[in-house]
Amino acid sequence: MSRYHEDVDEMADAYEMGDGEDDMDEELRGRGMGDSDSEDEEYGQSNYRVTDTTSAQARKGKDIQGIPWHSLSITRKQYRQTRLEQYKNYENVQNSGEASEKECKSTEKGGMYYEFWRNTRAVKSTILHFQLRNLVWATSKHDVYLMSNYSVLHWSALSCQKSEIMNVSGHVAPSEKHPGSLLEGFSQTQVSTLAVKDKLLVAGGFQGELICKYLDREGISFCCRTTYEDNAITNAVEIYNSPSGAVHFMASNNDCGVRDFDMEKFQLCKHFPFPWPVNHTSLSPNGKLLVIVGDNPEGVLVDSHTGKTVHELQGHIDFSFASAWHPDGFTFATGNQDKTCRVWDVRNLSKSVAALRGNLGAIRSIRFTSDGQFMAMAEPADFVHVFDVRSGYNKQQELDFFGEISGISFSPDTEALFVGVWDRTYGSLLQYNRRRNYSYLDSLL
Repeated sequence: MSRYHEDVDEMADAYEMGDGEDDMDEELRGRGMGDSDSEDEEYGQSNYRVTDTTSAQARKGKDIQGIPWHSLSITRKQYRQTRLEQYKNYENVQNSGEASEKECKSTEKGGMYYEFWRNTRAVKSTILHFQLRNLVWATSKHDVYLMSNYSVLHWSALSCQKSEIMNVSGHVAPSEKHPGSLLEGFSQTQVSTLAVKDKLLVAGGFQGELICKYLDREGISFCCRTTYEDNAITNAVEIYNSPSGAVHFMASNNDCGVRDFDMEKFQLCKHFPFPWPVNHTSLSPNGKLLVIVGDNPEGVLVDSHTGKTVHELQGHIDFSFASAWHPDGFTFATGNQDKTCRVWDVRNLSKSVAALRGNLGAIRSIRFTSDGQFMAMAEPADFVHVFDVRSGYNKQQELDFFGEISGISFSPDTEALFVGVWDRTYGSLLQYNRRRNYSYLDSLL
């Protein structure tokens, strides 16, 4: 992956938003679209304060993000069209997005699998590296964890309250003693990626830092640095349970390594080197196979015990930053900067089963529901696509909003989908709830 830029606003403009601002962007910024970091400055020229939006308000016509289109000189439809025309997708391989288009299947839009429930502005989701978008995690339909600047926040969708779980702006050091743990800890950690599962939280940093905290314990449990190389960014973390029941996590790193840590013993137990920076790793449900993707158009499927390549994954044109396994253990998906998500079947890896295309740019995050019925893929901004897996990925619901996407997460029970939105004014957490058809209730009406 590319080295990060310290100025986050410059990063967004240079890599994602295109060159320069036209009159429309000036209008939106002047009216409160992305012009302020402070809630005290959100009135703007339109004297319109941006507030939370509920499902009841959205049904009455309020914009889900609270954007006051009625007071702007441009309509939502016009702004959407301009975004589609002007948004600049970041590519490591020139014109990869155009080249991949001919292989993509057409899908039927209009599905309604998840309904908008709430847009919460009390939690401002943020991004530090434009290529890394795994910063939102739900551990239940009520509990969400996300990065907001230097803070890891917990948001309760039940009580609508937020709390700070960890602050890494200052000095962070482990309160427990384990072999290999850096007792001196870290200072001013810039968190590049996050993972939360059950009671374990792991934050990865730009200098190879790994900070582990159990949510039911005071303090930090474990700190280590994966490498001291200059290009040491921790690109992704995946937490899983081993066949013995022990909690493990895998860290994908820019130094071309994948490392497996046993959190029962608090120690590194595997280290697999690759010829290119690893941007994301996913472990199969049975624990036997790993999908490895990174700064190489070809991903690899490897043996999780030996690290040896089982099969190369040929089809993508650019670098990949996302992967996920379907719960059936036979199919998995990879997301690429060529604007596609490819679905693969381990029983025939000669080519991908399907190539699914986004609207604006790279597919930077992929999630399956635990029941395997839906797959969500997130673009860098504005769109999350939810596919009906049982339709053969032929039907989808398109979630449409404005802003960079910091991460997506289904709740473990599949009842909720959370989307982190990063924007200077409209940064928030979007919640969608699974739509259910209760036919037995219809019969009573």
